Amino acid sequence: MTSFALYRLPREEKFTLLTQTEGAVERILSFNELNEKSGFVIAPFCISDKTPLLLLHPDASCVCHSFTDIDNNTIEEINECAEENIFAYVNNASETDERTRYGIDFRNFHSQLSQGQFKKIVLARQAEAARGTAGTFSMFRKACEDYPRMYISLFSTPFSGTWLIATPETLLESDGDTWRTIALAGTMKLDGKMMSFDTPEMENNALRSADILWSEKNIQEQRIVATYIMECLEHYSDNIQEVGPKTTRAGNLIHLRSDFVFSLEEKSILGDLIAALHPTPAVCGLPKNDTREFIIHNEFAPRNYYSGFSGPLLSDTGTHLFVSLRCLQMVKGKFLLYAGGGLLPDSIEQQEWEETEAKLETIRRIIA
Repeated sequence: MTSFALYRLPREEKFTLLTQTEGAVERILSFNELNEKSGFVIAPFCISDKTPLLLLHPDASCVCHSFTDIDNNTIEEINECAEENIFAYVNNASETDERTRYGIDFRNFHSQLSQGQFKKIVLARQAEAARGTAGTFSMFRKACEDYPRMYISLFSTPFSGTWLIATPETLLESDGDTWRTIALAGTMKLDGKMMSFDTPEMENNALRSADILWSEKNIQEQRIVATYIMECLEHYSDNIQEVGPKTTRAGNLIHLRSDFVFSLEEKSILGDLIAALHPTPAVCGLPKNDTREFIIHNEFAPRNYYSGFSGPLLSDTGTHLFVSLRCLQMVKGKFLLYAGGGLLPDSIEQQEWEETEAKLETIRRIIA
């Protein structure tokens, strides 16, 4: 195989392996060009020559209902393909340098908020981690076991490299005529008191919002994302229902989440809807175009496929696109980990740094 994608949807036991051995993965020039296309999408934060929008057209697929359903030869092929597609990377920065760089970026980004240039902007960072002895497929399995509520994906192509994702955020999803998306923003660590919530609510991935004391900053950040999504959807549907916000769990973190359910008469315009939604203020900012350009030109490390999205588009199982958060990228000799957080005018640097550390812990647990 030259390219593959493994994915496991939230709260499912089964996972799917898609492999492409014939021809190159399709490279697409714009999100709008996803109209009337199908396949497994691998999307970057921003399309460029180095990070193209990709569509994998599998010539073989396999649905595994447990990890015993996949044979050792296939696992070895997955591991070998993942290694063949990794990129070279050189960076001798120390951990101290990483924190210093974040401080420089924070002050640069925050100054735009203070001057009223942006309403919100997301600042991301990149961290390095040592490669262990675990195989790539083993990390996918551990992510599935550790995070049953999240979308887990491992994909590898010669154009994207090899990435592992464990994300709580839906971009766009449908199993038929009903479509769904969410607004997810605001972050707190899950502490002992929160863990004491009764089991049924935890299994439903929803905690009682009345029992969680959210800061005004988190509430405002989530409302910005929810308002943006509603305004986008109103151009494509006249039947939209919003539920929330509620508190939802993702690994050792909790977030504020609003759910949107809507109808979509014309599936042929999915690419246009995706282009309107992505990147949402949850990973970019407002105004969308201005903050996206500022991020591209001012963030210390390029995001590549972090804060893009991935998943099956108009496949036999429907459309299941998820925002690529809690990411690691395999490079020569190490892992690159990605995390970010939304900044508002009242954001405090150390608190924002600690939020990214908490988010990075989600992926660090997989490679420990």
